[in-house]
Amino acid sequence: MSPDTGAGAVVLRRASAADARAAADVWLRSFAAALPTVVRPRTDDEVRAYFRHVVVERHEAWVAEEAGGAVAGVMVLEGEELSQLYLVPERRGLGLGDRFVALAKERRPTGLELWTFQVNAPAHRFYERHGFTAVERTDGARNEEREPDVRYVWRP
Repeated sequence: MSPDTGAGAVVLRRASAADARAAADVWLRSFAAALPTVVRPRTDDEVRAYFRHVVVERHEAWVAEEAGGAVAGVMVLEGEELSQLYLVPERRGLGLGDRFVALAKERRPTGLELWTFQVNAPAHRFYERHGFTAVERTDGARNEEREPDVRYVWRP
């Protein structure tokens, strides 16, 4: 899809079991593009199984569906945590992430929190632009990747 189409041609909707593979593939592509220095502790197949058996079944998962049916993004809410927000690389910077954050705030009007890796400076700028504040930095000992991270909080 050409960049001039923006995010308007994309529909945000609740994910179904049929979306699990496509959502996992968005995660895999986005992670590889945005975080090339972060070591993934799970194989592609393990990530796909996690999306199929955990993410879509147990959490509030949303997908961004393009006009042709392709999934261009995924967002997952677990309680007050925005646990996943990933876009296919060619959709970054076109407003789709903004739409997902607006939806997350609408779904959790009392507040949100999230974690992102310290090396992910574009994510820091994105979330700070949306009113999130960094409240904690860790050495990564508590995450699977063992990568230093930052906890962000948004309160209305």
